[in-house]
Amino acid sequence: MKKILIGITGASGSIYAKILIEKVLKYSEYYLSVIYTETAKEIWQFELNENVITETERIKIYENSNLFAPPSSGSSNYDYMIIIPCSMGMLARIANGISNDLISRAADVILKEKKKLIIVPREMPYNLIHIENMRKLILCGSIIIPASPSFYQKPSNINELVVSVVNKVLNQIEIKTDEYPSWEDMVV
Repeated sequence: MKKILIGITGASGSIYAKILIEKVLKYSEYYLSVIYTETAKEIWQFELNENVITETERIKIYENSNLFAPPSSGSSNYDYMIIIPCSMGMLARIANGISNDLISRAADVILKEKKKLIIVPREMPYNLIHIENMRKLILCGSIIIPASPSFYQKPSNINELVVSVVNKVLNQIEIKTDEYPSWEDMVV
């Protein structure tokens, strides 16, 4: 069974993480580990009016302050790490090798182990520092998927907009869904 590590930071956009977790659980047998920053927990509650997702049989939760947790070591063998939404502060720490919490340390481990690191920044506009940090991460093999929804599916609500971004992430971790058409499906 493949293992996915999801880091959720204090950027706005908790709905992206929530829907991603729901879709991974629905469309795969992957095992999930989740790390929330403290601010991410507060923003989740504020934006979604609900508590964060908690531990279940398929979801393990780690405290971001726990650098002794398995994701801080390459021997934990995660296949993918997704940081969604990713604050520019977290992106900068990862891009510059500053591993001062579990999310940034785990991202460093994913990069050194040559596994797939997917970052979904939820910030705009970008300044040159943001662009340079993204450039560094791309050169290290990361995939940057900005939280920029598509509109060709003619979304009728916010969840459908969010799903258009989440599906881009799911494609990167080899999970296919049939609930939201691709561009090819739209024009054929």
